[in-house]
Amino acid sequence: MKFSERWLKEWVPVSLSTRELCDQLTQAGLEVEGVADVGGDFSGVVVAEVIGVEPHPNADALSLCRVDAGDGAPLPVVCAAPNVRQGVKSAFARVGAELPDLGSIRAAKLRGVSSEGMLCSAAELGIGSDADGILELPASFACGEDLRAAMALDDVTVDLALTPNRGDVLSLRGLAREVGLLNDVAVAPPAVPRVAVASESRFPVAIDNPAGCPRYLGRVIADVDIDRPSPLWLRERLRRCGLRAIDPVVDVTNYVLLELGQPMHAFDLDRLSGGIVVRNGRPGERLTLLDGRDLAVDEDVLLITDEGGPVAVAGVMGGSRSGVSASTRDVFLECAFFSPMTVAATARRFGLHTDASHRYERGVDYALQGQAMERATGLLLDIVGGSAGPVVAVEYEDELPQPQVVTLRKARLDLLVGEEIPSAEVQRVFERLELAPRTSGSGDALRWTVSVPSHRFDIEREEDLVEEVLRVYGYNRVASRVPTTPVALGTPTERQLQIERLEDLLVDLGYCEAMTYSFVDPRIADVVDPKRTALRVVNPISNDHAAMRTNLLPGLVRSLRGNLARQVDRVRLFETGQCFRQDAGGLQQLNLCAGILFGGREAEGWAQAPAPVDFFDVKGDVERLLALGGREVDFARAEDAVLHPGQSATVAIAGDTVGRLGRLHPEVEAALDLPKGVYVFELQVDALVVSRPRRHGALSRQPSVRRDLALVVDEAVAATRIEGVARQALGGLMAGFSLFDVYLGEGVAPGKKSVAIGLTLQHPSRTLNDAEVGRLVDAAVAELGSQLGARLR
Repeated sequence: MKFSERWLKEWVPVSLSTRELCDQLTQAGLEVEGVADVGGDFSGVVVAEVIGVEPHPNADALSLCRVDAGDGAPLPVVCAAPNVRQGVKSAFARVGAELPDLGSIRAAKLRGVSSEGMLCSAAELGIGSDADGILELPASFACGEDLRAAMALDDVTVDLALTPNRGDVLSLRGLAREVGLLNDVAVAPPAVPRVAVASESRFPVAIDNPAGCPRYLGRVIADVDIDRPSPLWLRERLRRCGLRAIDPVVDVTNYVLLELGQPMHAFDLDRLSGGIVVRNGRPGERLTLLDGRDLAVDEDVLLITDEGGPVAVAGVMGGSRSGVSASTRDVFLECAFFSPMTVAATARRFGLHTDASHRYERGVDYALQGQAMERATGLLLDIVGGSAGPVVAVEYEDELPQPQVVTLRKARLDLLVGEEIPSAEVQRVFERLELAPRTSGSGDALRWTVSVPSHRFDIEREEDLVEEVLRVYGYNRVASRVPTTPVALGTPTERQLQIERLEDLLVDLGYCEAMTYSFVDPRIADVVDPKRTALRVVNPISNDHAAMRTNLLPGLVRSLRGNLARQVDRVRLFETGQCFRQDAGGLQQLNLCAGILFGGREAEGWAQAPAPVDFFDVKGDVERLLALGGREVDFARAEDAVLHPGQSATVAIAGDTVGRLGRLHPEVEAALDLPKGVYVFELQVDALVVSRPRRHGALSRQPSVRRDLALVVDEAVAATRIEGVARQALGGLMAGFSLFDVYLGEGVAPGKKSVAIGLTLQHPSRTLNDAEVGRLVDAAVAELGSQLGARLR
């Protein structure tokens, strides 16, 4: 919300500087987003009257004007504005004046005629966007008066970022009430006298949906003159609050919206027929709005209608069929209270965020409509003339919001604030908030019972009153203390790893930690986890965050694409976090750890040739990660639609699959717009943090013996399987195992492979002799042959 500081101080005369006012509002929870001057940086501009206009002798598009700038002698000025005429008062830049974009104004000759200054448009002065003609000023302005003083341009526009619960300050009235209570200064609102009824013109009103619209007021104002312009003061106040002047009728309704916070709408009475009926839509009905959009409405949309059908979407926007135009002579003025939920549902359904819906959604003062009608009527009669008919009002008292009664306990207040606020201060705060407090009890049993006024929709419970007291009392007056809570220290067991240790190891391996949203793009989620249906978010913040992640790959893929788009050609990312999966047992929440790799194996350097990462790089990182727990891990070929069939594996511990790793399938890479050669891993955190029990023993002082064997086995036999069988055969005497060569080709039968392994044997207490080593190796070869069909090459 934008407001004029000068206008605000007419309501509440506080002697605060702009900086002090902004700081005070921000401290009270009304955050100030920005402050801007209401006019450009100009000087030497005065009010002047055009006392004569003649055609330029040498240019048809120019006029030669005589201008009275208060100096006595008229000044010659050449002007090209189409609205320049005798008798008009405008902004005149004297010779030597400084304008925001034009710099210093000098005397000049235009097509052979002298010009001693310049008549200015609003755009040239930085006080508006109109550049089509000179700025027209009221006749009451005195010639020669400095324009800044005449238009009160020593003002700023303040932009507030209001939270959704503070609909009561979406007006000058509400903002003045807030500033008044913060400074203990009385608010002086403008008088709103009741307008005398000068006509018997009426237009009937009926309400078919009292829950959506419990109160509707209408009034006919006949014989208005739309050709009269809105006065400068009105146009300026609208401009300084961020609204554009359109015509007198619309300007008045917008003015009341800004001043009192009550949205209003005006219809051309001659375009209405029968009477106004507030009802829900009917199948097949359509409405063209003032902005040209065409809506198909139904039973869920609250409408303002006449005999011919819809004329407005209630609380959101009027229709073009009944809008006020230059030919309008009789106006039907509308002022209503609409249910916040009804307006919010309609505005969100059609994507219509208007000034009216913005206020109705947050709650408009339900006791304000009568005052707003009188205020708008009085302004219209002053500006466009006419005669006002009686107010036609229909209301359903039972459907209007009912006054809330809320109780605050002193003990609860002190507990939540963290220190004691004097009871007299609390009483004073409630009185300034117009809450009519009543006290009962004493000491720690003291309590205040308040009646919530009609403009405060956000006060519903005890905690709301605590917030109000603290906000007005001043957050800065409450001492800052670090809370102390006795917490028993946890005792990690020897079989428990900390997730931080795993994360530190990944960082040591060159990974960077990513932190992504749990909400992901459903399209990416379907590609990286096609077998599961992601849980959809009912009210997503965007289409790219419309589903809950079933694994961590969607976020890592987006992060990889972001890095690649910024010319990062070597990426290592990991993330740990919760994922959400639906199955027959309901929604399951899993903690996963995942990583993504792309680019060179090593950073660019002179010591090694560049080489891209491959399957064994990601497998090696996973092995090092799992080695922290010291548990036996098995890798097996994966059958996963997301991973490359020849470069992927599942990870199992004690027979249970706990993860997967490998290169993304080429089709997945293409679908995600990724380059070739992206590798990923994904592991269950619960499996990672469990470690094998520690076993302590002395190092053997006996010499070790190594025997190398070349074995021929089936291609499908994994190296881990060979190692497992060898350990089973040799028991504790096998101190080491290594695979140092794999060969396929000439001399090896098709479907077979030759693997070279090294067995390191060591006895804990004595030296092994050759005969013992031979028997052990023969036993191992026999066992490998029996279980795996291996034979010595």
